[in-house]
Amino acid sequence: MIRINENYLKLKPSYLFSEIAKRVAAFQAANPDKPIIRLGIGDVTRALPEACITAFHRAVDEMASDATFKGYGPEQGYAFLREKIAEHDYRSRGADIDADEIFVSDGAKSDTANIQEIFSVETRVAIPDPVYPVYLDTNIMAGRAGILANGRYSSIVYLDCTQENGFVPDLPGERPDLIYLCFPNNPTGAVITKGQLKRWVDYARENRALILYDAAYEAFIRDKALPRSIYEIEGSREVAIEFRSFSKTAGFTGTRCAFTVVPKDCRAYDVAGNAHGLHAFWNRRQSTKMNGVSYPVQRAAEAVYSDAGRTQVKEFVGAYMANASLIRTTMQDLGFACTGGENSPYIWVKTGMDSWEFFDMLLEKASVVCTPGAGFGRCGEGYIRISAFNSADNVNRALERIRRVLQ
Repeated sequence: MIRINENYLKLKPSYLFSEIAKRVAAFQAANPDKPIIRLGIGDVTRALPEACITAFHRAVDEMASDATFKGYGPEQGYAFLREKIAEHDYRSRGADIDADEIFVSDGAKSDTANIQEIFSVETRVAIPDPVYPVYLDTNIMAGRAGILANGRYSSIVYLDCTQENGFVPDLPGERPDLIYLCFPNNPTGAVITKGQLKRWVDYARENRALILYDAAYEAFIRDKALPRSIYEIEGSREVAIEFRSFSKTAGFTGTRCAFTVVPKDCRAYDVAGNAHGLHAFWNRRQSTKMNGVSYPVQRAAEAVYSDAGRTQVKEFVGAYMANASLIRTTMQDLGFACTGGENSPYIWVKTGMDSWEFFDMLLEKASVVCTPGAGFGRCGEGYIRISAFNSADNVNRALERIRRVLQ
């Protein structure tokens, strides 16, 4: 008899964005004449930057000649891309990261899910609430969650993010081993200061904990005083793994390219208390389970760091941030308290009502899709997330519809 992994039975029946897609499809089927504007899922709508497309084409042409054809590449990523990442994303900001500490992958979603494989099932996990669902669901699948009661799992340490703490969690009262943090935050759009982040790094060092730091939205930070990487904080190399993505930065959601940084100073411990380097563990995992990102995609990602690429990416990001600013201003003018939209492409809106009811109202009366906050956790109830990832014309049309419904 083949047995299932019964931890899957502990998952909530539907992944958040699958449930949204189901409701939107039902509405569209019932109202085929009503065009829907999607400001829910964080998927980009603009074409890849020209520099990336040019590099992509050039690399595809290389694959058409025996002399320049590439077969299996290094599982960790090609050196030409890893060197560019190390120089432009880290060393240029004073962060001490070497190219061989960077692992190129097909997405930050995959890496934030897969990283937990290298830790014991007994690992105590701390997760913010509200939270990107992948952090929680993958630990449920692994058997770390415990029993579900009143919407929360008994073995998870929840880090409440509320309006009162600015959606930046306080240090936990009970000690976890593994801590997930995401800034700029998905879904709330909140940001963290260097001082606040230092408190977390110091806490991890004092308690032999490890921070999994999701910085997928760092390109949207406008305030130069804010940290773009956890490695800007002294001592973080010992206690932090960072995840980044080209998906939102340069539109690679359909092209798939990201990277994870695992410093060689990063340690975890066996049952006897002996320290082990996580860099070697992650390298072993990746070498065993994947053959790397395709050569043309990595050449396209490398072009992000060219002079033309950096100019185009700045414009690319700027267009979405203009949308974010408009969404935030409009919702505030309508009387809603908002977070995000200033250093993040997400706007977290306090609705004052059930978040799924608000979602359904906007869908049915305005044909606009948002994301209900309850789907991100208990602390998300009463909020919605609006995404700035769409064209300026669509955002303006969506906001005009929302005004008509809510004024």
